[in-house]
Amino acid sequence: MELLVVMAIIAVLAGLLLPAMNAAKRRARRATCVNKLRQINLGIRMYADDSHDAPPSPGLATASADILTLYSGYKTLMKSYVGANATSSPPDKIFACPADEFYPNGIFTNYPSIGWQYVRKSLHDEPFLDYSSYVFNGGNNATQTNKTGTFIVPRPGLTGVKLSSVKHPARTTLISEGSAPCPWSWHEPSARLKFNDAKNLVSYVDGHVSYIRIYWDSSYKGGQSSQAFMYDPPASYDYQWSPN
Repeated sequence: MELLVVMAIIAVLAGLLLPAMNAAKRRARRATCVNKLRQINLGIRMYADDSHDAPPSPGLATASADILTLYSGYKTLMKSYVGANATSSPPDKIFACPADEFYPNGIFTNYPSIGWQYVRKSLHDEPFLDYSSYVFNGGNNATQTNKTGTFIVPRPGLTGVKLSSVKHPARTTLISEGSAPCPWSWHEPSARLKFNDAKNLVSYVDGHVSYIRIYWDSSYKGGQSSQAFMYDPPASYDYQWSPN
């Protein structure tokens, strides 16, 4: 009987401590991510200083074949400024968020026949974002069409924009977690694959990093096809994609 009582007490204590331990683990992961975003942000600014204030974007010519390069191509251009000189691969740990453990299928790859679900893999281990958990705010602010002639609305961002010309550097994102432009959240996950107010870490043009809500309009351009980076959020949110 005494053993059963002890076991019951241990079970109760474990039930009380487990949420606190999980919360502490999430905070530690966020702290690591904040530090990495600051380092990458500094590397981007150093690249811009050496490139006549131009951001590390491969530009529209490359994006015409692969639109993802507007958001992932920054790494190849600036990675030497953060000490990553080898060919991109999963060991590039400065570009790996420790909370990056899953992503919705169909967002970065072709829509799967099995339907939408989370893939239990890290974006950092995938080649389509050049082995990085983080993406550059690379919208080109231009209306264009893809290879099939489909109309594409302007995506706000910093491709082709001098960083010194950004009107609100403390509000305009420079680089963010790869989950932010969609959005979903690694830090406060949900069973929903994309959802409004997903919490993400974002680094701004002025260099500071914040843990913020990302706005998603599910009615914009047909629900699931909508992405948060396609439009600036309402004024009540603490960020914007556009440089204006």
